Amino acid sequence: MTVFFVGAGPGAADLVTVRALRLLEKAPVVVYAGALVPTELLASCPPDARLVDSAQLDLDQILDVLRESHAAGLDVVRLHSGDPSVFSAVAEQARRLDALGIPWQIVPGVPAFAAAAATLGRELTVPGIGQTVILSRIAVDATPMPDGEDLATLAQSRSTLVLHLAVQHISRVVDELVPAYGEDCPVAVVARASRPDELVLKGTLGDIADQVHAAGVKRTAVIVVGRALGAEGFPDSHLYSTERCR
Repeated sequence: MTVFFVGAGPGAADLVTVRALRLLEKAPVVVYAGALVPTELLASCPPDARLVDSAQLDLDQILDVLRESHAAGLDVVRLHSGDPSVFSAVAEQARRLDALGIPWQIVPGVPAFAAAAATLGRELTVPGIGQTVILSRIAVDATPMPDGEDLATLAQSRSTLVLHLAVQHISRVVDELVPAYGEDCPVAVVARASRPDELVLKGTLGDIADQVHAAGVKRTAVIVVGRALGAEGFPDSHLYSTERCR
């Protein structure tokens, strides 16, 4: 028996890997992240599969399901939104499975920031403008940020910054980023990236907070900040340069 931590992608049911779909098609037990996972994916499961919504379960209750399935000799697909590598709470589940001697594997998914960049039609790393992307969040009613990972410190790099779990506090985000990025720095907020009800807001640090408040965006959104969003006239990448290809 194996627990498969599967990335369900950002929301669109067809933004899931072939491996993930094949696992779902034969999974006897699926523990999924409530409203964050597209219901169309669950339709791929066998008719007699046990489907468990983890939205109202705490970590111990989720582990109970995994432990019971293991005792019954059943594989489990633990379906997480986005990609398990960031902000997924996989790490604490995995260490408990290790302690119980239950094998597990990770199946990557399309992360929300990638779906947001696709919607925006923008590469987050642009030659001569920005070659670093920082994925982070803010600490409000959540696990505290480690020392040195506060927004003001991260902003000093002026890299492309992608913030998860922060749109409810957009005014605070703006206040902490403006000193480093400037009020004219391009910003985009993509809510429910790749879903039918996707919403995109574009602006600058000077006006994005008003847009977010007016649109009523409070969750399931990423904030993308950086000059790469508005970059024009940048040099071509060395990767395909004429000199390199000679």
